[in-house]
Amino acid sequence: MPHTNDPAVIERLMRTKGRWAIVGLTTNEWRAAYDTSLFIRDRMGMEIIPVNLPGDAVHGEQGYRSLHDIPAEKHPIDVVDCFVNSQRVGAVVDEAIAVGAKAVWLQLGVIDEAAVARAKAAGLDVVMDVCPAQQAWKYNL
Repeated sequence: MPHTNDPAVIERLMRTKGRWAIVGLTTNEWRAAYDTSLFIRDRMGMEIIPVNLPGDAVHGEQGYRSLHDIPAEKHPIDVVDCFVNSQRVGAVVDEAIAVGAKAVWLQLGVIDEAAVARAKAAGLDVVMDVCPAQQAWKYNL
């Protein structure tokens, strides 16, 4: 059965202050992750951790090459926000499970039913094919 997002899960993740690892966040200002991550940090009040292949810092926040590279003092990771294409997101979801993340958020256009099923089976909250910045009006953020 296809995944259906639970509005209560979306609202809880958006309202509960926490640590969001944003996979695919780079210094490229033209990518959706760049502005959305600012929204998550500055409007939603979350701590953000950039995760990108070179491990670059973004928005003044220390970057890491993978979720496994994030040091223990930055755990737990509350949400792994996935700005990678659908063909690559399964590996990111598996890594999120392995590091003990509490939730995965697959951004708008990122769809992988098998990865979502693995995350749910591991006890993670899941949101798929949604952008938090586009949902903010519903929660007065």
